[in-house]
Amino acid sequence: MVLALVGASGTGKSYQASFVAHEFGVDVIVDDGLLVREGKILAGRSAKAESTRVGAIKRAIFSYPEDAAAARAALAGCQPQKVLVLGTSLGMIARIVVALDLPSPARIVHIEDVSRPGDIRRARRVRREQGKHVIPAPTLEVRKTFSGYLIDPLRFFLRPKGGRSHVVVEKSVVRPTWSSLGRFYINDVVIISIALRAAREVEGVGRPMRATVDSRPEGTTLHLELALRLGCDVVQVCRAAQLHVRRILEYTTGLDIPAVNVTARTMILTE
Repeated sequence: MVLALVGASGTGKSYQASFVAHEFGVDVIVDDGLLVREGKILAGRSAKAESTRVGAIKRAIFSYPEDAAAARAALAGCQPQKVLVLGTSLGMIARIVVALDLPSPARIVHIEDVSRPGDIRRARRVRREQGKHVIPAPTLEVRKTFSGYLIDPLRFFLRPKGGRSHVVVEKSVVRPTWSSLGRFYINDVVIISIALRAAREVEGVGRPMRATVDSRPEGTTLHLELALRLGCDVVQVCRAAQLHVRRILEYTTGLDIPAVNVTARTMILTE
């Protein structure tokens, strides 16, 4: 069974998607090029990760054959009983279900059915003034294909019908590069400064010597050279520096840091 959630762009469909899915017992959400099941991205690439609005639209309706094939395979593999498809119009919904070999929607839910007028106005204002979009998946999942953009986690607790235990629903707030507010940048100098300061906090590090940044679409990799204290366990200190620097960078910048490469250049005496 297919359900459709329809609403104009910026009215809060992706924000409401998890709540609608919970209400109707939906197994899989199809939103902006992604297939999401129980907080896991099964297939697809978020349209919000595209560099242009045109590219985002193509991605959202599964215009690319490889994306459509991967999504169909994922649906065949998990055999969902109910699928919720999001779209700005019934025409968009129709194109998505055809691309994914899904039946026509048996039920259509309009955003006005699940959001109050004030909530819709607020959603439009946030989209217009802050360029923020919601992806109905946890931040750890979104980071895999959405590196380098502003990401904020949201978490909600829902009580199942007739049940006593809560269900955790997580979403992520992002800002696409095609947003009217433009691309989100963090200068390499800022990243390096944060990394060097974080390295100094690691026991066994005598002095951070040098850091360089390698920024790529899949994430930002840091290369860090350290002077360690004489007599320390080199492997243990380097590993501690990797973990601590990565944690601090991801927490303070919101960037995806796939690797922190640490090189111990020398040993020094310290008081």
